[in-house]
Order: sequence, then C-alpha cells, then structure tokens
Amino acid sequence: MAAIVVYLWKTMPRRQLFGSVLIVLGPFFTLAALHGGFFGLRFVAANQWGGLLVTLVVGGLGILLSLPIGVLLALGRRSNMPLIRILSTIYIEVWRGVPLLGVLFMATLLLPLMLPAGSTVPLFYAVMAGIILYAAAYLAEVIRGGLLSIGRLQFEAADALGFGYWNKMRTIILPQALSNVLPAMVGIFIALFKSSTIVLVVGVFDLLGIVQNAAQNPDWAGFFTEGYLFVGLVFWVICYSVSMFGQSHERGRNRRNHDV
Repeated sequence: MAAIVVYLWKTMPRRQLFGSVLIVLGPFFTLAALHGGFFGLRFVAANQWGGLLVTLVVGGLGILLSLPIGVLLALGRRSNMPLIRILSTIYIEVWRGVPLLGVLFMATLLLPLMLPAGSTVPLFYAVMAGIILYAAAYLAEVIRGGLLSIGRLQFEAADALGFGYWNKMRTIILPQALSNVLPAMVGIFIALFKSSTIVLVVGVFDLLGIVQNAAQNPDWAGFFTEGYLFVGLVFWVICYSVSMFGQSHERGRNRRNHDV
C-alpha cells in the first residue's frame, strides 16, 4: 500500500519504471510479508487470513496479476502464429463462458486432484488462482479492443524504425492501446473487486463473510445493520478511489493530446 501511495505521486522520477516493478514484484513481496517469517513478523498460514485483509489481497493482487496475463492473451489472439492464436482464443472463450462461482468450485475441488499424491494447496491460493485466470480472460478482450483501435500506420512506422516485435509493443502500441481502453479496464477492476465477496461460498471469509458470521453470533445480535453499512462504505471508498484514479489518468491523457 505504501508503494501504491508513492506511485500516485505524479512528478516522481522514473514513475513508469517504478510502476512496472510494482506490478511485477509487488504481489510476491506482499504475499511474503503477509506470511511473516522475516522483519520480526510471526509466520501466519494463508488459511488463517480473513476479513478486510482477504478482501484487499484477493481484489488487489487479483487485479495486478491478471493484467499481464490479459496482455499476453490479447497479443496471442492477434498473433500471426496459428497455434498461439488458437490456444489464446480457446482460453478466452472457455473462461468467459463459465460463471465465477463455477470457477471457484473447480479451483478448490479439481485443482488438488491434479497435484501429485500427498501434495496440498491452501484454499486461499486455489481461490486466488481461479480469480486471476478468470479476470485475465475478460481483460484480454478489452485490451484486444484497444489494440484494434491503433491504426496500421503506427505499426508500419515502428517497423520502418527497425523496432522488434516486443520493443514495438512495449514502447509504442501497448501504451496507446491501454490508454484507449482505460475506462473499460477500470470498470472490470471495480467489478472484480466487488465480486471478490463470492469467495465466502467456498469457505474463504473476507470482510463480508466476517460480518455475516458476526451477525449470527448472539453476542452481536441486533448489530448486523451497522456491519453491512460499514462493509458498503469500505467497498464504496475503494471503488470510488479506483474510479478517480482512472479519471485522473484519462484527464492527463486528454491534456497531452491537446498539447500535441
């Protein structure tokens, strides 16, 4: 969270590089810190996590980790290599054609069966994997729409300058494509964050799940209204902040286009 706050500093030197490192390394450092075992922190197994922590990790890391997968799938669906294009298309259409609840049940029930005998996977990680792979399919189609919005002259100009495929995509095509579909991506991010509450069905207790458990506790009888209002306020603040962040980037892009 501290790194995200630093990234919001618009005049920060090498801001784009910092953001790329944050996307790549941030999730793994976050999971390592949550487990504990260093910096004097006590080790805490993933099956003991709950409440707001689970909501933030499932929603936040789900967004961060699904974005690069979605980019690769979008590029794969537009690839000139038939095998990669077919595999990417099958992945996207299959994952978009099943409900999220079904994905979570498959992740929690079928994934352990695919592992070697004696191996176990924490329920939290199985749920995270299902959400990430599910969200990546939706992001891939949005990003593919952004790629289709880029004129052929952009590709031809990059080829004329001698840019390789990955260099062309990284420096010219993808920045424009992602900028063009930023509002749609923000919408998917917000929907994914709100949909994270469904993990309660498979036994992962997020913020909403903790409030529901408290509402059934006789010691908290009569206070369920305050609990649900608090959950609604937390989700509204987070989703509204994400929306404002996307609008800020969109206004910055419009100013740059106007200057050009």
